Formats: sequence, structure tokens, C-alpha cells
Amino acid sequence: MSEPTTHSTHAILDTLFHNTTRLFAFLVFALLLGIMLTLTVASLPALSKFGFHFFTSDTWNPVTVEFGALVPIFGTISTALIAMFIGVPVSFGIALFITELCPAWLKRPLGIAIELLAGIPSIIYGMWGLFVFAPWFADNLEPWINDHMGTLPMVGGLFQGPPMGIGMLTAGFILAIMVIPFIASVMRDVFEIVPSLLKESAYGLGSTTWEVVWNVVLPYTKVGVVGGIMLGLGRALGETMAVTFVIGNAHDLSMSLLMPGNTISSALANEFTEAVGDVYTSSLITLGMLLFVITFIVLALAKLLLIQLATKEGKVS
Repeated sequence: MSEPTTHSTHAILDTLFHNTTRLFAFLVFALLLGIMLTLTVASLPALSKFGFHFFTSDTWNPVTVEFGALVPIFGTISTALIAMFIGVPVSFGIALFITELCPAWLKRPLGIAIELLAGIPSIIYGMWGLFVFAPWFADNLEPWINDHMGTLPMVGGLFQGPPMGIGMLTAGFILAIMVIPFIASVMRDVFEIVPSLLKESAYGLGSTTWEVVWNVVLPYTKVGVVGGIMLGLGRALGETMAVTFVIGNAHDLSMSLLMPGNTISSALANEFTEAVGDVYTSSLITLGMLLFVITFIVLALAKLLLIQLATKEGKVS
């Protein structure tokens, strides 16, 4: 009698465990759907008043109740791209040095330093950017950018403007410093899982360190590398406090990266507590929904890229 009873108890516990874990999994979908539904409903007053023009207008005037999301969209994408343009190569260099070139006695201190950088609160980065980096940037780097890059054909307009220190380029630099620890940590971890036999075989054939990295390490770890880059991009798109300190928080559309601007996150941080009226509040919530959609699109594209990379595994190049 004991064996059937024990078997029945195990079956009940197994079913309970299975259903509980399935419930937890579906709670994620329910939470995601609930957030999206809440944002959509709260955005209806602004969308019904402005329509699609809300996404193409650069006007943001609470006095006349005219709102447009073009400036925050431009600022969010611009600062994130600047951060990736700076952060990805630097992160790759850090991960490459730690895994392939660094002396054994230095690997652990460097790894701890990177982890400490990742743990610094964003408001600390913002304060450092405002009081230390921005003045130095205005006095030393922006004049050089104006003189040497502001005169370039086609792209010179991106690097022209008074040396104020704060602006979209400064925000991009701060974001780059913030995402480097995350991307570098992921790259370092995936580089370290490459079997030593593969690298030693390449070295035995006469390959240089760069050839080993480019032809052996990167192909073996490309999925993890792309995942790390997407993690950094998601952090850059949604960062709030650090950007709010240094971007200037101006609702002015300027093609110059040296001029103040705004991002979706900084606009929400600055104005949500002061929003008066349904349309004003709804416009800010619409910005939040827009950031949600942008992040979702970025993650979806990253997933598609990873799937595309996975389908090419084992194929002859």
C-alpha cells in the first residue's frame, strides 16, 4: 500500500510543480500585456487630440497645450547611438585585453574594477558628468571639435555650436561610460568559454593574436557578443538620471550634437510631477509608451539577428 501511495503523492507534487512554474511563466506575459494596455489607455487623450502629428512635431508647449515627441525621440536615438559608437569598440578592446593579452596577476583586479563600474548608481555618473566632465569637455574638447570636425563637409553641422559642455554629445559620452562595464563583462565571459584547443591550434598554424580573435574567438562567440551589445543598447535607451544631468533638457530640435536636447527618459523625469491637465499627462505617458515600443523593437531585431546567426551555424561560408 505504501508504494502506490508514494507514487500518487509524487504525481500530485509533480503536477503542482508543473502548474506553478507555468503560472509564473504566464505571469510575465500578463504583466507585459498589462503594462502595454495601461500605457495605451492612458495615451488615448493625447493621441486623439494630436494624432500621428504627435510623433512628427517638435513643439512642446504646456502653456498652449501643444505637444510633440520628435525632439525626445531624436535625443534618445542620438545619445544611444553615440554611446554604442564609443562603447562597443572600447568594450571589445577591454574584453580582448583581459582574455588574451593581460598578465595573469592583472586579470582579477581589472575584472573587479569593471564590476565596480557597473555597480555605480546612475545619479553618481550624472553628478560627475555635470560637475567634472562637462566643464572639462567645454574647455578642452569642444573647441577642438568645432575647429577640426565642424568644418568637415556633409557632417560638419553635427559638430558646430558654442562650447557649453552640456548637450547630446556629452550625454552620449556619459552613456558610453555607463554601458562599457556591461558590454565588456559579457564579452569577457563569452571570450573565456572558447576552448583553448581551438585557439592553440590557430596559434600553431602561425596566426597572430588578432587573427585568432577575428577568425576563431568572434565566430565562436558571436551570439553572446551580440547579446552583450543589445544589453548595453537597452541600458542606453532607457537611462534617465545621468542623461537628465548633462543633456540640457531643452525641447529644441538641433542637428548639432553639441547643443542641448532631450530624451524620452529625461523629459519624463523632469516634467511628470509638474504635468497639469489630462492632455499634458497623457502626452508624457505617450512618451513612455513610445520608449517601451522602441525598446521592444530593438530587442526584437536583436532576437531576429541571433536567429539569423544561429541558422548559419555549420554552413560552409
